[in-house]
Amino acid sequence: MKKVYCIGELLVDMVAEGQGKDLSKAVQFTKKAGGAPANVAVAVSRLGGKGGFIGAVGRDPFGEFLMHTLTEEGVDVRHAQRVQEFTTMAFVSLDSNGERDFVFNRGADKELKYDSQLVSVFGGQVLHFGAATAFLGGGLETAYNQYLKEAGASGCLVSFDPNYREDLWKEGADHFIHHSRRFLKRAHFVKMSLEEARLITGQDELDTACAFMHDMGVVCVTITLGHQGTYLSVKGEAQLIASIDVSVVDTTGAGDAFVGCVLWQLASTGDPFAVINDLNRMKHIVSKGNRAGAYTVRSHGAIPALPSLADIEEFQD
Repeated sequence: MKKVYCIGELLVDMVAEGQGKDLSKAVQFTKKAGGAPANVAVAVSRLGGKGGFIGAVGRDPFGEFLMHTLTEEGVDVRHAQRVQEFTTMAFVSLDSNGERDFVFNRGADKELKYDSQLVSVFGGQVLHFGAATAFLGGGLETAYNQYLKEAGASGCLVSFDPNYREDLWKEGADHFIHHSRRFLKRAHFVKMSLEEARLITGQDELDTACAFMHDMGVVCVTITLGHQGTYLSVKGEAQLIASIDVSVVDTTGAGDAFVGCVLWQLASTGDPFAVINDLNRMKHIVSKGNRAGAYTVRSHGAIPALPSLADIEEFQD
């Protein structure tokens, strides 16, 4: 089984409890581990795969909490870095309608330093790039771009999830779009929401958005559509893969559960490059990924809600 290395941010979500969406009125917060790439690594590990995380946290109690959380979940954190900068934190408050107030305090995640020794470690494995903070500058962006350049030469299957966060790009998303398109030129597998697909490709329709990405070089595109399922396109041949109808409690982590489940399955095959070129095989993989995502939305939190393999196999509509 190949290892799935996930590169990007690991942070603390401080979630305000019990007062609506106005953070200025918040008096009580719950500390939770966050960061989409880290969630994907945990999802892979919880399913029985080999998940690894590469990112930076501070040498502070919050960084210790995050490293401990991933280690307890069986994620390989040997290549994660501890830095002097304080651990990145996000303060979030939600009301009953899902409206939120958001403050982002960026710290240690941007300090990731490129490690040339990882080229040999990556060889022939699966490399997943989750880009929520990776295009915001700092050492993370430099390392992120360098690892992408080396991934192809190392024989890695490259996965990309843009993880667009509107709160982080209030001054305009042009920079985000530009860098996302560079990743499309080297990615083999891409997962996007409909909003992300339209933003990055400039195309409103699913088929034309996928065609844009295929023209950039992506072999397999998945566009998640919530309860409607996932639009799967392999080299221009497409199909909507149905999801499971569930009562939604919290959508946090659903996309990461989907990506982790898909990458775990690809890493478990003898030749993941052959699989992503095969629509019929990808239909089964995406269907299981949809089940992982649907399972996750039934309870609160990202990491606590991620399914095990037994959870997915037993989970029915």
